[in-house]
Amino acid sequence: MKLSIVIVNYNVKYYLEQCLDSVLKSIQNVDTEIFVVDNHSSDQSLEYLIPKFPTVHFIDNQENVGFSRANNQAIEQARGEYVLLLNPDTVLGENTLTNVCRFMDENKQVGAVGVKMLDGFGHFLPESKRGFPSPWNSFTKMSGLAQLFPHSKVFGGYHLRYLNENETHEVEVLAGAFMMLRRETIKKSGSLDNRFFMYGEDIDLSYRINQAGYSNFYFPEPIIHYKGESTKKDIRYVKHFYEAMLIFFKKHYPHSNSLFKWMIQLAIILTGFVSALQKIFMRSKSGKVQQFKHEAVFNLQEISYGQLINEMNKNSGGNTLFKIYHPDTGMTISTNEVACDEK
Repeated sequence: MKLSIVIVNYNVKYYLEQCLDSVLKSIQNVDTEIFVVDNHSSDQSLEYLIPKFPTVHFIDNQENVGFSRANNQAIEQARGEYVLLLNPDTVLGENTLTNVCRFMDENKQVGAVGVKMLDGFGHFLPESKRGFPSPWNSFTKMSGLAQLFPHSKVFGGYHLRYLNENETHEVEVLAGAFMMLRRETIKKSGSLDNRFFMYGEDIDLSYRINQAGYSNFYFPEPIIHYKGESTKKDIRYVKHFYEAMLIFFKKHYPHSNSLFKWMIQLAIILTGFVSALQKIFMRSKSGKVQQFKHEAVFNLQEISYGQLINEMNKNSGGNTLFKIYHPDTGMTISTNEVACDEK
């Protein structure tokens, strides 16, 4: 078995349906098994998906056990030489998995690899490649200094924006939305830490992969990641992120300077406060806030996943909202929206 794919689902059945459809088209030349772990969804995800995808191994959790624990359930059963952690709100091209597996085959020192993720507007997602959240990197991110000086090596160490997004780079941290690991890497570094309920688990695992003597690499193979669909961001996001950062720092920086600890906690609190104010302001506006100037609808009867991803990649600097229409289901899927044909 070449590849085991692990997807954790929570109430995003239509995005997951699209994800699985793209995955099945991407594994045609790769010996693969697919696991979907459902964290007690309330949208009848399993009833909807199981009949549609008979070759997928579904695991039905009777409670939401968190992202790390759910992934580990499938990792324990996985037989692949490589294990891919994949979010349900992603879309892969027909050649994505062949290309990434080939990269792993040709670079034996690589313990894990991530890819170039685009959001629903085609914008590059900076979390595709990151540095470790050292006290300094964390403070510059939380305080806004990294945003003010994104291409600075001094202030931009968290998202590494000074590295070309279209080139392959060795990096410190990969995103759990698409993270392909060697099985032998997992054996040496360990699986995901179950203490991370949501957020931070990919940072912790990336750190331990480096400690085990392997390298993490960013490989600019474009995919779509509808950021936030699999983990809707409300005020709880700040709480989960804050808790994850504290777990990480206590685990890996137990002797860090107390001044840095205070600065980081203050920055996180301020970030949460600003985020909460923004949400209140957005909700106070009547109607839907338009954040885009144009729409582009891709009909899968006329274009492949790989082609539409490449089109989005080429137009990554614009304000076009890209939508994918599925003629077989009548669904049109985009960021924050799933629409059905009227019968």
